[in-house]
Amino acid sequence: MVERTLIVIKPDGVQRHLIGEIIGRFEKKGFKLVAAKFLQLSEKQAGQLYAVHREKAFFKGLIKFLSSAPVLLMVWEAEGVIDMTRKMMGATFGFYAELGTIRGDFSCSERCNLVHGSDSPESAQQEIKLFFTPSEIINYKLTDAHWLYGRAVSPKK
Repeated sequence: MVERTLIVIKPDGVQRHLIGEIIGRFEKKGFKLVAAKFLQLSEKQAGQLYAVHREKAFFKGLIKFLSSAPVLLMVWEAEGVIDMTRKMMGATFGFYAELGTIRGDFSCSERCNLVHGSDSPESAQQEIKLFFTPSEIINYKLTDAHWLYGRAVSPKK
């Protein structure tokens, strides 16, 4: 089933010139970019994104970090995109993330972990609504979609 996820390149990813690298990984995987915004988040917006962590000790620092510099907010679409992007991002802390993942290749910090991705269809829906209106999400077809999902070749009869 085709689903959507919110991916945020956090301030450290922007400041470290990793936007192209991160987008490139998702494009090469075959995901479809359907919306994007480059914003400086307010503390209120950052707090809304991470509201589930409001009672945790790290919340204030996370909000301060996320609102400290511009971020790139994106909506990506594909079959199974949430699970795949989570695997591609790697473990939350770069020190523990596997090589080959975004965090494993580019992060060694606990606080600065480069990228956020929705963790479920429900959170994706809520997070996308925080930053994008339905008219800002573009519906289109990728010309190579039948190749991406293995539908280009029909089995022999």
